[in-house]
Amino acid sequence: MSNPILGFWWLILLVVAIVCYKLILRFLFGMVIVPEDKIGLVTKKFVLFGLNKSLPDGRIIATKGEAGFQAKALAPGLYFGKWFWQYGVTMEKFTIIPEGQIGLIMAKDGAEIPTGNILAHHVDCDNFQDAEAFLNNGGQKGRQTSFITTGSYRINTQLFQVSVTDMVRIQESMVGIVTALDGLPIEEGQIAGKLVEGHNNFQDFDKFIKSSGNRGLQPQVILAGSYYLNPWAVVVEETPMTDIPIGYVGVVISYIGQEGVDTSGADFKHGNIVQKGFKGVWAEPLGPGKYPVNKYTTKVELVPTTNLVLNWASGRSEAHNLDKNLSTITVRSRDGFPFNLDVSQIIHVPNTEAPKVIARFGNMVNLVSQVLEPTIGNYFRNSAQDSDVISFLSTRKERQESAKEQIKKVLDEYNVTAVDTLIGDIVPPESLMKTLTDRKIAEEQKVTYDTQKQAQETRQGMEKETAIADMQKDIVKAQQSVEIAERTASATVKKSEGDAAGVKLAVGAEAEATKMRAFAEAEATKARAQAESEAIKLKAAAQAEQISLTGSAEAGKILAIGKSTAEAYELAVKALGGENFTRYKITEELAKGNIKLIPDVLIGGNNGGGSAMDGLLGLKLMEMMDPKKKEDVGGVNE
Repeated sequence: MSNPILGFWWLILLVVAIVCYKLILRFLFGMVIVPEDKIGLVTKKFVLFGLNKSLPDGRIIATKGEAGFQAKALAPGLYFGKWFWQYGVTMEKFTIIPEGQIGLIMAKDGAEIPTGNILAHHVDCDNFQDAEAFLNNGGQKGRQTSFITTGSYRINTQLFQVSVTDMVRIQESMVGIVTALDGLPIEEGQIAGKLVEGHNNFQDFDKFIKSSGNRGLQPQVILAGSYYLNPWAVVVEETPMTDIPIGYVGVVISYIGQEGVDTSGADFKHGNIVQKGFKGVWAEPLGPGKYPVNKYTTKVELVPTTNLVLNWASGRSEAHNLDKNLSTITVRSRDGFPFNLDVSQIIHVPNTEAPKVIARFGNMVNLVSQVLEPTIGNYFRNSAQDSDVISFLSTRKERQESAKEQIKKVLDEYNVTAVDTLIGDIVPPESLMKTLTDRKIAEEQKVTYDTQKQAQETRQGMEKETAIADMQKDIVKAQQSVEIAERTASATVKKSEGDAAGVKLAVGAEAEATKMRAFAEAEATKARAQAESEAIKLKAAAQAEQISLTGSAEAGKILAIGKSTAEAYELAVKALGGENFTRYKITEELAKGNIKLIPDVLIGGNNGGGSAMDGLLGLKLMEMMDPKKKEDVGGVNE
């Protein structure tokens, strides 16, 4: 059985032996062990022998054994000769760059950055893990164009300071507009740098600098994706791609590039139309789709290529909103009446003419405000001044056709096709509308009166025909009487002939005489019947004509009596005065009723204070009295 106390002492002796061993190795041999997940940063405290005992001015990292921070770090492993009294070794963890991020490097030592630059150029130094190579190869102090990507690195933090930042991500249907923070100045007359190739979307910024890239706004954009971009070198603005809808084209106006040859022709003097890639308005517009356009170097004006409706009507606008500032047109007619009218203009801009429209006006809004609005407004104002309101209303169709032709000629000069011009509501003055309404009512009343007159004339004719029809039975009766008389006469003749045959010899002479008398009587009867028939016909016609003439005469009589009575009353009022005429009419009506209101003695003269009118009224009363009473009246008051 082992002794516990003895085991404890053996453990103490083992620990002491190990400590003594390490102390001996460290003091005697300068042993240093660097763990596998760390790096040893060495600081040399002093130099025992040699000429290079201190660092040059401006340097803080030693590359030739000088005292101070050493450029060469210790990788994981076992090292000797690093005595603690001469060297200080600090253990630092590896520099780790997570997924989706980059490490920006700031060098604390190195050569000076050239004047005019803000970033240090790239040098080969194993991704900044070889600080000694960085300094010996001409590495510059300050912010570096190069950076480190995702991974673990043995970075000497005495020389390099590492900042971790996110990668740049451009979303779908977006575009990245790049502004470079370092490079050559932009050329005079340009707003953006020149196009540089080979820098892998600005991820190799050192290549961009060596290719004479310019600082400032860049013409090149980056598309959707993730990029290793140094934020000390470039600034990226994410913006939506340019969307050109169906039914539109995009006219490109480039603010950068070299001056191009004008392709618009000698007759077009409103700007340069150039080929793609040059400064100016591009001759070929962009079709429907999405485009990665740099909005600071290039402008895309949308031009509708379908028929475009513009309304000159207050409170009504189309979806394109180009007519939102248009309103109902107020015009004044030749007879001085102001009135309002709504107009719609349909236009079309061919896609081949769209660049010229934009070169001339800049955008579609200017086309509407500078050409369409004054052209259409002035046309209808001038047209209204040549006509009165009534004529304008009645010739609306003709004026619409004329407006279409005139406006088409004007718009053709501006590379715009006028499809149609339509006149909408026309609102005349209210006072004039009342006059027109009254006139129409009067015309309709006249038609009504004419119709009634025709009806009365038709009725008169019908009554005439009715009277003739009523007389027709008398005419027929007369005709029948004539036929009866003829038949009776014929029968008498035949009977006489029969009797004469029987007694031909005896009474020949008498028979012949009888025959002659019978024939004469028959002829006389026939003549009387015909005369009576003609008399009946003439009587019926006369009665019908009398009825018609009597009706017309009666109507004329009534009208004449009314007119004459009215004229007589008017003359009496003028002669007697309104009040005296009223007294006269009252007296007349009382007399018609045989009402005795005054004595049977006419009182007049000059002594009683009566007027001449009183005397006239007395005479009138005597005329209307019974003749017997007139004879009894006998005194005159003198």
